[in-house]
Amino acid sequence: MGTDVGPEAAIAWSDDDEPRREELLAGEAEEGQRLDRALASLLPDLSRSYLQSLIDDGYVTVAERTRKASYRLRAGEAIAVLVPPPAPIDPVAEAIPLDIVYEDADALVIDKPAGMVVHPAPGHERGTVVNAVLAHAPGVRINGSIRPGIVHRLDKDTSGLLIIAKHERALAILAGQFQERRAIKRYIALLGGEVEPDEGAIDVPIGRDPRARQRMAALRDGRPAISHFRVLERFVGYTLTEVRIETGRTHQIRVHCAFIGHPVVGDTVYGPQKRPNPLALDRQFLHAASLALTLPNGSWHEFASPLPQDLASGLVALRETVAPVEG
Repeated sequence: MGTDVGPEAAIAWSDDDEPRREELLAGEAEEGQRLDRALASLLPDLSRSYLQSLIDDGYVTVAERTRKASYRLRAGEAIAVLVPPPAPIDPVAEAIPLDIVYEDADALVIDKPAGMVVHPAPGHERGTVVNAVLAHAPGVRINGSIRPGIVHRLDKDTSGLLIIAKHERALAILAGQFQERRAIKRYIALLGGEVEPDEGAIDVPIGRDPRARQRMAALRDGRPAISHFRVLERFVGYTLTEVRIETGRTHQIRVHCAFIGHPVVGDTVYGPQKRPNPLALDRQFLHAASLALTLPNGSWHEFASPLPQDLASGLVALRETVAPVEG
């Protein structure tokens, strides 16, 4: 549902060498915001520093004029962003600590913290999971290159379990389970509003938003996407849920929950930016809590990850400040 990306999307960029062009329209949420800050929200796959460099180099126009990063936007202004084709990224090993849940000769399961990008991309060349894995297991090779096999991904600000293949055979075995929907992935999500019924399925195709290509959207002609939810705990105005995804579309959980009118709390891309947030979180309340699949060695494993400290503390604060729903 919104955070898990399949192996076909392991690289964040398209396969062609054409520049990417984004046509955006400043809305009420962008009124009075700095140009660089607004673009960081509108184009979450690009870092603010990278966007600032695009602005400085004249790749960004507002109302057909180049502007400074400090320019204050007005609602209704047209913004055009030209993103040059990315230079090939050769990931380097970095000694970044990893929370390792499981490891053998074939695969590595880690508990990814929020704020960590999975794969290097322009604006995020260092400090990623790939950089850390290369230092931890320097012998991994995929397709003859020294790089780990990213089987699936999690959004930068989603925490939780991630499995990585160490060689081509392991990648094929693991990726096949994700593609054939045999891997079981469950997430814990706090949603805005009071979700009804207690459990259900969201079967809504997802594709690139035609009005903002950096976002995903529920589209009739999108790729099939199925998410199952189960209510764990209810509060006035909020619902703690477990979400199991059959498919792994980009931003699936976040898009599906927003589509049914219950966006993930703290999600400023698909949810209302000005919604009261009693948890004081600086990211979405979304955590990949369990992963079950057959490892390349043939054994079935179920991995679990508890809520990280920020989400656990936020949930305690919610219980103390917001009344539970009776019954």
